[in-house]
Amino acid sequence: MLPNVSRRAALKSASCGFGYFAFSALATEAAAAEAKAAKPLGAPNPLAPKAPMFPAKAKRVIFMSMRGAPSHLDTFDYKPALAKDAGKSIGGNGTPGDRIRGNLLASPFKFNPSGRSGLPISEVFPELSKHADDLCLINSVCTDVPNHPQGFLQLHTGEFRFTRPSLGAWVLYGLGSENQNLPGFVTINPPPDLGGAQNYGNAFLAAAYQATRIGELGGDVANAKIGNLTPATTVDAQRKQLDLIQAMNRDLIDRIGADQAVEGVIGSYELGFRMQNALPDVLDLSKETAKTLEMYGITSKAAGNGKRNAGGGAAASGGTDNFGRQCLMARRLVEAGVRFVEIAHGNWDTHNGLKARVAQLAGQIDLPIAGLLADLKQRGLLEDTLVVWGGEFGRTPTGQGTDGRNHNSAGFSMWMAGGGVKGGIRYGETDEHGGKAVKDKMHQHDIHATMLHLLGLDHQKLTYRYGGRDYSLTDIHGRVANDMIA
Repeated sequence: MLPNVSRRAALKSASCGFGYFAFSALATEAAAAEAKAAKPLGAPNPLAPKAPMFPAKAKRVIFMSMRGAPSHLDTFDYKPALAKDAGKSIGGNGTPGDRIRGNLLASPFKFNPSGRSGLPISEVFPELSKHADDLCLINSVCTDVPNHPQGFLQLHTGEFRFTRPSLGAWVLYGLGSENQNLPGFVTINPPPDLGGAQNYGNAFLAAAYQATRIGELGGDVANAKIGNLTPATTVDAQRKQLDLIQAMNRDLIDRIGADQAVEGVIGSYELGFRMQNALPDVLDLSKETAKTLEMYGITSKAAGNGKRNAGGGAAASGGTDNFGRQCLMARRLVEAGVRFVEIAHGNWDTHNGLKARVAQLAGQIDLPIAGLLADLKQRGLLEDTLVVWGGEFGRTPTGQGTDGRNHNSAGFSMWMAGGGVKGGIRYGETDEHGGKAVKDKMHQHDIHATMLHLLGLDHQKLTYRYGGRDYSLTDIHGRVANDMIA
């Protein structure tokens, strides 16, 4: 098993002047006791590429996280009966917690048959609709709790009650990274709330498996920075300083025996040193052609200068620039060998102002996502890059007032493309009004199990022993949806 290095232990230290990482100067008695079972210094790099458990369809993941729970009924789950029965009152099951009760609210948007497959997709996605034949619409997703913090954590970690490793951390633990000069897991503009760093953290897995964060949701990606990535001194001087620190760390290992925290920090220092040159180059969008920038909806004349487009560029403005930059950064990162990239968008919490806000939010992401899919395809990357879109839950077919929808965890939509999934299909169904999943239910555990399967990982065998038991992303749950795999 790989070592357990916690982020807290890795960062509990005095600053060394290197800036991006810190090191542990003293070992606690508990760490010394655990050291007997830890692997010795010099053991294989935890980020080294690993072979999948069986032949994989996908090699990497781009996960587009829609904070706030998009309304499936106004985007990807076409329900003609909802329009037919609009205004009718439904009583749910009579329990106080059942939110699917009240008057049915028709979608204000038309659904158009798209592509050769004829997939019904809302008119708010005119550009994405052109890629319908690459999309697998999963119309039967469900989860446990219709509250944002719990739902978002479960989407990202499979668990909302306890701290667990994130989906990206599990993927990196299982497969390692293809580029040792870059982080294997990157999250761009993640929400600071709804669990915060837990959504991209490592929990009890090694610290090497947590994400490198770029920016924060609501900020302008053009100006997002990775803290302390630029050295305060020359490379030669920094290398000498780092060698001295590593010698001190190794001396500590010699005195106390193998220590998971110290070993993890030694590795993180070296990765940080290598990242200083590699990561800024990958994130430099100014190297892209004007045609590519336009394809992603990046309208600044110079992609690296932070200039906003006419809509403001930020996520709340209505422009495509901000999310377009995230999508293009994601393509550049996976093309360079990063295993798992997450990008975020919000806020889709449409309790009111549904018609205007869904149109605005969809407008911010429609062209960038279409550009991403087209770019991946033309570069030969889509076939082994799994692209996933979704939020923490969906919305009720009943209205909140005349222009809003409540939370709904019983049935909603996500979609996947590339990476070995069948394109141009609808998988699963909700009931006639779109309230609850009734056919081929896909719990979020099933989403995770299927994603891991496409990556060549068995969700029941990808485990880590911690606290006397074996943990996995899906715990005792999870079913692979084989019918949606090409």
